[in-house]
This record gives sequence, C-alpha cells and structure tokens, in this order.
Amino acid sequence: MSTETAAASPSMPMHWKIALGFAAGIALGMLVYAFVGTDHAWVKGFIDYVTTPFSKIFLRLIFMLVIPLLFSALVVGIGEMGDVRALGRIGWRTLAYTTVLSAIAVLIGLLLVNWLKPGVGVDSAEATRMMSESAERAQAIVSDSNTQAKGLDMLIAIVPDNVVKAAADNTILAVMFFALMLGIGLVLTRSESTSTLKRAIEGLFDVSMTLIGLVIKLAPYAVFCLMFNLVAQFGWDLLVRLGAFVLVVLLALAIHQFVVYSAAIALIAKRSPLGFFRDVQEAMLMAFSTASSNATLPTALRVADQKLKLPRRVSRFVLTVGATANQNGTALFEGVTVLFLAQYFGIELSLAQQVTVMFVCILGGIGTAGVPSGSLPVIALICAMVGVPPEGIGLVLGVNHFLDMCRTTVNVTGDLGIAAMVAHGESDETPDKA
Repeated sequence: MSTETAAASPSMPMHWKIALGFAAGIALGMLVYAFVGTDHAWVKGFIDYVTTPFSKIFLRLIFMLVIPLLFSALVVGIGEMGDVRALGRIGWRTLAYTTVLSAIAVLIGLLLVNWLKPGVGVDSAEATRMMSESAERAQAIVSDSNTQAKGLDMLIAIVPDNVVKAAADNTILAVMFFALMLGIGLVLTRSESTSTLKRAIEGLFDVSMTLIGLVIKLAPYAVFCLMFNLVAQFGWDLLVRLGAFVLVVLLALAIHQFVVYSAAIALIAKRSPLGFFRDVQEAMLMAFSTASSNATLPTALRVADQKLKLPRRVSRFVLTVGATANQNGTALFEGVTVLFLAQYFGIELSLAQQVTVMFVCILGGIGTAGVPSGSLPVIALICAMVGVPPEGIGLVLGVNHFLDMCRTTVNVTGDLGIAAMVAHGESDETPDKA
C-alpha cells in the first residue's frame, strides 16, 4: 500500500493539469491571433486537422458514455434511498431549491439589464454587420425553436413512448423519466431478482465511471484544443464589440455564483463557502472548458464523492437530475439576452411581459439540454413570445460560446451546491451499508 501511495504521490492533480492546458491554450491562441492570424495556412491546418478533431472526439467520447452513466446513476441513487418517502423528501427539496435559485438568478439578470441598459448603446452599423454574418446560423436556430414542443406538449414529451428511441435521439429528460420510474420500481419491488437487476445496473455505473475515468485523462489536452480554437479564431475583439452585454452577463453570473450560492451554502448546507469552492474547482474548470453540464457530470459525481463527501444516494440523484433540470446560469443568460435584444430593437417590454420572460426562463432552464449552446433555441422562442425579432439572436452568436462556458460553470456549481444543501441532515446510511 505504501509503495502504491509513494508511486502515486508525484502525480499532479487533474484540476491542475486542466488549468495548465487551459492557460496554455489561451496563451498560444492569443499569440497566433495577434502575430499570425487564422488565415495562415499552417494555423488553418492545425485547427482543422489537429485541435478541432481532437476536441470533438473527446466530447463525443464523453457524450457516448453520458446516457448509460446518467441512467445507471439515477436508478441506483433512487434504489439506494430504500423507500419512496425518502425519494419524495429529497425530490421535493431538490425541486424547491432549484426553482428558488433559478428565480433569483433570472431576477438578478433582469434587474441589471433594466438598470445598465446594455442594448441601448450598441453601434447599429456594427450590429447589422454581425447579424448579417450570423444570419444563416440564426435562421437555423429560429427554425429549430419552431419545431420544439411547447406548453403541454413539452410536458407530455417527457414521458417516452419508446425509451430506446429517446436514448438514440439524446432526449435526456425522457431517459431520466424512465430511469426514475425504474428506480421507483426497484424500491417498491423487493425480491432476489430485483436485487440482481440492481447489482447489474450498479455494475453498469461502475463500468461507465471507469471508462469515463480513462477518457478524462485526455481532458487537459482537449481543454488546450478548445481554448486555442476559441482564442485563435476570435481573440477578444467580439467581447469588446459587445462589451456592455458581456459585462452585464458576467456581472450577473458572478453575483449569483459568489453571493447567492455562498449564502445558500453557508445558511442551508452549513458549509464554508470558501471550502466548498475549493473542493469543486475541478468540476468548475471542466464545466468552463467543455461548456456542457452533461460532459461535466462524471467529474461532478467524483467531486461529490471524494471532495464534498456527500451521501451517494443524494449526490447521484441530485447531480444526474441537475445536469439537465438545474440550469441557473442558463436561465439568467436567457433573460438577459431577451431584454438586451428588446432594448436594441427599441421594444419596450411591460412589467407583465418581463414577468412572463422570467417565468419562461425558469422553465427553460429546467428543460434546456445540457450541451453547448443548448439555450439558443429557447431564447429565440421567448423572443417570439414577447414580440422581439428572434433573428436578432445573430447579434450575440459571436460571444455565445464564451458566455456559454461561463454560465455552464454556474450551472455545475449550482448542481453541486444543491446536492450539498439537500444532503445536509440526510443520513449517510444506505440499505446496502445496513
């Protein structure tokens, strides 16, 4: 044992490796952007044939394993609760914390937009040029928003008629619903056969975590590629052009991340906010780099187990549900973007319309896919609801990826924070331990 520990001790922690890859990607990307430019043949070739394929393969490997991981973690997490009353208690607390924190996030965003008015001072000529450059992609997003289920149909779509098709179509909420029902069935049905089934699903979870552990070893290199591509192609020009909008989003996210979450962690979870942020920094780095809550789920589960020491039955349930249903940062961004576009187009939204935007953003944060840019169709949908031209989304597409990285960090931190809040007062004992 001591030999193994001595051999493992020189290894650098993964979050430091990711941080180094992150910093190296930004540094090299800025040098290329400033002194070479992306039009140069070797830069274009390096991006097209090295960094982009490698980062795509890394994300595909993660997404390939997310469905079996999410399914098995949710089923096992519910199965370990032992009775439906525990599931109900944890489920309702998770829903309550998610709804309240999402409402606070959207409210912060709307207050800052109404106060600072970032859409009023946008240069019209520059904005028109940016929208024309992104017109094709913006139109595709608007078309996608028109095909999405709305209202009651969205609720009905959560219940899958074919779970295999739902998994193939990456319909995460439908897969989660099936996993929830299967977990409840395991709790209610006590027999040797169901115990065998539960052990098999636990085996699927263990195998998924092992495979993802192998994939995560590539994370520092993938993070380098992702950051190099972002900075080498865009530099900071786009952030400067839409500086007011970017600053309002970042300010709102920072307030929610470091003020609201800190207060909730201290008051409800009874933990030190500084200690909490120190423990979850690896998950935050992974979230910022991949811009995907689903891709960060394996890291978040490991952080919850090893760093936060949360009961597995709580962390598996809250984090798997939260990867799709708890998107505080996304809800905030959606509200800010809709009001920003309304200000740019000179459309005065009444208080009732802004309340509607807030309500829909909270629902949108729950139903938004935990993948890069998953919130854009929802923003187009909300814009159409309140009379803002949805094609205006092309104005923010250039800075969306950077802001997506920031809001995903808030989303994942919120998932871990809610897991810590729900876990406070819950026993570590599970039926398996008993």
